[in-house]
Amino acid sequence: MLNKHAKGRRDTMSLLLTGGTVFHGGTFRQMDVAVDQGRIVSVSPSLPKEGFSVIECSDCMILPGFVDVHVHLREPGFSYKETVFSGTSSAAAGGYTAVCAMPNLKPVPDSREHLDAQLDIIRRDARVHVYPYGAITCGEAGQTLADMAAMAPDVAGFSDDGKGVQSGSMMRRAMELAKQLDKPIVAHCEDESLLQKGWSVHDGAFARAHGLVGNASESEWRQVERDLNLVRETGCRYHVCHISTKESVALIRKAKAEGLPVTCETGPHYLVLCDQDLLDEGRFRMNPPIRSAADRDALLEGLLDGTVDCIATDHAPHSAEEKARGLAGSLNGIVGLECAFPVLYTQLVRTGAVPIETLLNALCVNPRRIFRLPGGDIAPGEAADLAVLDLNRPHVINSADFRSLGRATPFDGWGVAAAVAATICGGELVYTDFKREEEPFA
Repeated sequence: MLNKHAKGRRDTMSLLLTGGTVFHGGTFRQMDVAVDQGRIVSVSPSLPKEGFSVIECSDCMILPGFVDVHVHLREPGFSYKETVFSGTSSAAAGGYTAVCAMPNLKPVPDSREHLDAQLDIIRRDARVHVYPYGAITCGEAGQTLADMAAMAPDVAGFSDDGKGVQSGSMMRRAMELAKQLDKPIVAHCEDESLLQKGWSVHDGAFARAHGLVGNASESEWRQVERDLNLVRETGCRYHVCHISTKESVALIRKAKAEGLPVTCETGPHYLVLCDQDLLDEGRFRMNPPIRSAADRDALLEGLLDGTVDCIATDHAPHSAEEKARGLAGSLNGIVGLECAFPVLYTQLVRTGAVPIETLLNALCVNPRRIFRLPGGDIAPGEAADLAVLDLNRPHVINSADFRSLGRATPFDGWGVAAAVAATICGGELVYTDFKREEEPFA
């Protein structure tokens, strides 16, 4: 099954996380958490310390590790941008214990053979659990269905991320097969006939002020609309990637009200930025582009009312050269695994815009539910996949310190209020950064 291709087995420790506030069942309680042989063995207000390496978590929050359902690990094929090791090390530093990896690789995982090449690297090098997507079409070219059946037991779903499936009949065939396989279609929605080639800025205030030709919101929501009609016909589980427009929010809200099996994600940058914040720098170029303040506000409303299920970074590293050509010439894509939580907590929770429970549901509860991933509960017998958060750690984001090979983020230089103090995956301490000068182990 799917999770056999998660993080490879490594030596684990007997750990006791003590003094922290545990997020459990949507509530917060002062609890100790004991871990042994990769699993949680006890959760109680007070546990004995004998036989454990003790991690003092006073003033910290302990919760199930975050899940990012949309990342690009670039390997095989583009290891100069990122590797499975560097990308999952980046994930661990961001509090993530699981990521779903997109298929725009070389070779594209569109067959069992090509998927196995990716899985071999994941087994060897991953620091956290990695669940790959299989491609919808061969080579993500939109012409022929990939061998979805052969890949189905070992993928989280099917996606041609980076490209919208332009043919409605091809998408219908993919949905019909995905329905039979009981796997979701994970759609990058983009109608290429509505794009202005060469630009990835929104057709809005920034484009007009700088004399640029921007891309209209319709290029996204028209394909969302088309696909929702296909979901009505096929009953396929359907997840929309990185929605960025108010129209997409409205369409998905209506589809959910109808009872359709539809979910969606947005990115941190769409929730806290609008096109008035853009600079002519490659670190602000991504696809879809950062859109208007009205779109940002609609996404926030969607997060609050449950229309937006997940927050996913779309972590998409490129080389420094590829991101050094401004908005016009840089490649699409930014990195975000290591700064997502600090930015979201500071900008949304600390300001009172979003309850912390809503944020945590979008980062660690809903992704597991939607993609049927293991873990997510802090209880005896559950996998020890945990994040420890320090909510009182003011610091400045410095992309030069990232573990990712990518450095392009619009949040470079931002002051934030919180940090990830530790990440435990499969019982292994894969990241630690406590602010105390003393060693965190007693």
